[in-house]
Amino acid sequence: MRKLFRKLKETGKLVNIFLLIVTTFVYAMFQGGFVSWFLFYSFIPFGLYSFALSIYSLKDFKLVRQINQTEYVAGEKFEATIVINRKIPFPLMYLIIEELLPPQLKKFEQSKQSKVILFPWFKRELTFKYEFDSILRGEHVLEGIRIKTGDLFGLIEKETIAPVRDQFLVYPQYVDLVYRQLESRFEQGMTSSHVRLQRDTAIAVGVREYAPGDRFSWIDWKASARRNNIMTKEFEQQQSHDVVLFMDRTNSNHFEQIVTFTASLTKAILRKGAQVSFISIGEDQAVFPLKDGESQQQVIYYHLAKVKDDSPIPFSQIVESEIKKIYQPVTFMLVTSELSEDTIHLVGRFSMRNADLQIFVIREKGTQLTHDEVRVLGAIRKHNIFAKVVYEGHFADTFHEVRKS
Repeated sequence: MRKLFRKLKETGKLVNIFLLIVTTFVYAMFQGGFVSWFLFYSFIPFGLYSFALSIYSLKDFKLVRQINQTEYVAGEKFEATIVINRKIPFPLMYLIIEELLPPQLKKFEQSKQSKVILFPWFKRELTFKYEFDSILRGEHVLEGIRIKTGDLFGLIEKETIAPVRDQFLVYPQYVDLVYRQLESRFEQGMTSSHVRLQRDTAIAVGVREYAPGDRFSWIDWKASARRNNIMTKEFEQQQSHDVVLFMDRTNSNHFEQIVTFTASLTKAILRKGAQVSFISIGEDQAVFPLKDGESQQQVIYYHLAKVKDDSPIPFSQIVESEIKKIYQPVTFMLVTSELSEDTIHLVGRFSMRNADLQIFVIREKGTQLTHDEVRVLGAIRKHNIFAKVVYEGHFADTFHEVRKS
C-alpha cells in the first residue's frame, strides 16, 4: 500500500511538471511577445531535467563505508569515510548523504557531522568523511546510509537507503592503578601459600612516594636523590589470592564511572597474579568463575563493553543470593554507587560469615555524600570493613591508603 501511494505521488508530480510546460506554452501562444516565449523556453530545460531525474535510478549508486578500526577504547576518536560510486554520470544538482546512526550514538553526536550536502553534477565518485572526537562505550552497529536528491524546484525528490552494515566494539576506559592487598587478610585463595603475607624484598617492581606505614628498609635512596623526595620500593606480593568482584547494575547516574572503575580494578588485580571471579547480573547474567591471566581480562572487558544498568533487582539482594553459592575463602569486592540501609544489612551478612569484604562507592567528580550516606558509611566501617568512596578522576589513588589493619 505504501509503495502504491509513493508511485501515485511520483506520477502526480510528473503530471504537474507536464501541466506547467503546457501552461507556459498556452500562455506564450495567446499572449505572444518576447517575455512569454522566453518564459516558455526557459522552463523547458528544467522540465526535461525533472522528467529525466524521475526515471534515473538511485540503485546506480554503490556505497562503501570505511572505518579506521573495529575495536576502540571509550574516549578514542572514531573516523568513518563513505565512498560513493556510480556508473552513469547523470548531472545531479545536489546529493544529501546521511549516516543512519544508532540511537546511542545519535543522542551524543557532537554535531551534525554525519549528514552532509554534496554537489556532484557529473562526478562518478564522491567521498565524505565524518568523525566523533570521543566515542561512547558499547557495541555499535551502523546499518545503512540515506541518499537523497532532487531537482531545482523540489518538484521531483528521490530518496533511498543503502544497506551498508558495519559493526564495532568500544571497550570501557580504564585507569592504571596499583592494587594492594589488605595485609591483614592473607590466608585466602587456592593459589596462596598459606604463609603470612609479607613484602618480598628480593623483587622490587617499581618505586612510589613514601607513605605512612612504609618501613625504613624499603626506601630507595637513589630514586629519592634523583627526585628530591623520599621514594620507597614497590614490591611484588609473595603470593596471589582469589577475588570475587560484584558490579552493581541497578540504574544509576554514576554507571559509566562504575564500569570504568571495574575495568581498572580488574586489570590491576589480574596484573598482580590473583584469580578473579566476576559477577554482573541485570537483564542478562554474567558469572565468570575464578581464573587468572590475560584471557580472563579479555572476557570481562568484552562483557563490560556491552553491559547496561538494567538490573530490576536491588544490588544487595543479588549479592546476598550469590555469596551463598561461594564456600572457599575469597576476598569479596563490591563496586556500587549506593549507600543505604540495604548496604548495612548486607555488611551484617558478611560479618556473620567473617568474610573479607571491600566496598568501593563510585561517584562523579564534584559530587558529595548526603548526611544519610555519611552515616551509612560510618556504620559500615564500624564492622571493620574496608569501605571507600572513590571519585571520578581519583581512581588511581584508590589503594594509596591501604596499610596494615
